Parts: sequence; C-alpha cells; structure tokens
Amino acid sequence: MLSMGLLLIRVVIGVIFAAHGAQKLFGWFGGFGPKGTGGWMESLGIKPGVAAAVAAGLVELLGGLAFAAGLFTPIAAVLLSLTMIMAIVKVHAPNGFWNTAGGYEFNLILIVVLIGIALTGAGNYSLDALL
Repeated sequence: MLSMGLLLIRVVIGVIFAAHGAQKLFGWFGGFGPKGTGGWMESLGIKPGVAAAVAAGLVELLGGLAFAAGLFTPIAAVLLSLTMIMAIVKVHAPNGFWNTAGGYEFNLILIVVLIGIALTGAGNYSLDALL
C-alpha cells in the first residue's frame, strides 16, 4: 500500500509540474510560451527572461515527468524544489503566507511533498526501483 500511495503522489504532482513546464515552453494549457513567460520574468528582474523561462520550463517538464515516473527521483525533487524556492523569493513571499492572497503556502506544500518523497524513496512502482 505504501508504494501505491507514493505512486499516486508522484504521478499527480509530477504531471502538474510537467503541465506548468508545457505552459512555459509551448504555450499549452493557457500558458504564454517562452516569450510571454520570459517577458513576465524580466518584469520580476530575472534576466534574460526568455532563457530563464526555457530553463524553468525544461526543469518543470522534464523534472515533472521524471518525478511522476520515479526516475532519478531525488534529483528531480531537488530541481523542482529549487524552482519553487525561486517562485517564493521572486513572486510569492511579498504577498505573505496564504495562497488566497498570492502567498507562498502552495509552493511550500509542493516543496515538502517533493523533499518528503526524495527522502522516503519513490517506492516499488517506480523506475528507480527497477534500476
């Protein structure tokens, strides 16, 4: 049952991250693609914006897929956590804690889930278990 629970958590969180990466990279799911996301990132002081958007998009897309599959799970978790830390620092921290006010509550939950899975392992239903 533990491995099933870990699989459920990994797949849902990983697919959500992958979808956010696709928003940044391809403009899918209502995203703005590299240029739109890059322009927004530059408005936050992250330069060059397009390169940062592509980098963040790649980490989210590939890291999310790896996390979902349980492939190199600790590495994927750390990279995804770093993107959430950057989101907190650059976007959410000034808004306080609560997500309803644009705060960092949700980002913190994601970081805890990512690191929790990295520390416990991906479970038996993962590519890490096969390797």
